Amino acid sequence: MNEIPQSSLSRTTKLAALPMAAIGRAAIGLGKRIGGKSGDYVAQEMQARAAEQIFKVLGELKGGAMKMGQALSVLEAALPEEYAAPYREALTKLQDSAPPMSAAVIHKVISDELGEDWRKRFVEFNDTPAAAASIGQVHKAIWRDGREVAVKIQYPGADTALLNDINQASALGRAIGVWIPGLDTKPLIAEAKERVAEELDYLQEANFQRKFAAAFEGDDEFVIPHVVSASAHVIVSEWVDGIPLSKVIASGTKRERDRAGLLYQRFLLTGPSRAGLMHADPHPGNYRITADGKLCVFDFGAVAQLPGGFPTSTARLLSIAFKGDAENVVLAMREEGFLKPNIKIDAEAILQYLAPFTEPAATTEFQYSREWLQSVFSKINNPKDPNFNIAFKLNLPPSYLLIHRVWIGTIGVLCQLNAKVPSRSELQRFIPELDLA
Repeated sequence: MNEIPQSSLSRTTKLAALPMAAIGRAAIGLGKRIGGKSGDYVAQEMQARAAEQIFKVLGELKGGAMKMGQALSVLEAALPEEYAAPYREALTKLQDSAPPMSAAVIHKVISDELGEDWRKRFVEFNDTPAAAASIGQVHKAIWRDGREVAVKIQYPGADTALLNDINQASALGRAIGVWIPGLDTKPLIAEAKERVAEELDYLQEANFQRKFAAAFEGDDEFVIPHVVSASAHVIVSEWVDGIPLSKVIASGTKRERDRAGLLYQRFLLTGPSRAGLMHADPHPGNYRITADGKLCVFDFGAVAQLPGGFPTSTARLLSIAFKGDAENVVLAMREEGFLKPNIKIDAEAILQYLAPFTEPAATTEFQYSREWLQSVFSKINNPKDPNFNIAFKLNLPPSYLLIHRVWIGTIGVLCQLNAKVPSRSELQRFIPELDLA
């Protein structure tokens, strides 16, 4: 097959330039401090420039780099408004768009996957993509039985490009460190490498989608399109119309945003108990609101397999944290691997550090907002705060990486929605072991 229509050298050069740019900004920052500018001003300016370049470069790439951009985009609400606003539109585009493949390339992929007589399977096939993302694009068609279908086609050479991007993405560590001090990118990169093969395997993705569709068949609140046909690089599934969640974020009424937030959170919480699976790609590009008010979910390439539901350890840790039991929080975190045995830490400090993440369950309904998330991140990322170094002492076990990613991503999207959600009752409903009394 042909390579993805983008120069590998260009991709590598752009990715490699990010950490060098971060070093350059650090030198400029030192010069400005020597020149008399305050440390706070320089730090803010450097963070702004780092964020600008990271999102600019990621937005130009497909594959692993774009996937990282999509992951970052769900936390766009955490950025200070003074420099988040100019990039919000670009970040939203990362969620469901990318430069399309030519018709000739599309036809070659489908012919290789479905056979030279592939056109006999369709009544109509639209060569113009309806959506494009990190490793594939979607075309609207009419199946031979008259059903409207979505044909998801993987970019030729996506496997090679994605692996290269993930390897190059390790170079982002220093640049992202300027933007989010204390963020350890090593486990994130390691997890990304482990998930590459899964997300490239469309047969496995189709299997996950079938399981979700069966578990939510006939549901009053959710729609999962059924898979019609699948191969290693092509998935044909039912077409479902709806309003993209990104549009609800941008222009929905308060009532629409609250309802979308409730359904969005509810789906992510109920998946483990109903399907034994958790959808692990929370960015808004994977969600639509249908005409009858249901939440339609797409893209099952990233899925956490939780056949027993949420791990009981999750409920245990959250229950202790909600009760404000500082000493037992530290004990439980050590037992579950979140704190290594040789790490000394102040119990009250870690409880305070975790408090912002337990706030949504402290009241009957919680108002998510950009302002709230920005206050959380500004405290975590403030070197003058006495709890700043807590982030450097925590350890996230590999088994929690996907759950953590979904949890944080969900909070980010709920804040983008500015949704008011009964998080307390939802958590208790879908994680029954959780004790919030």
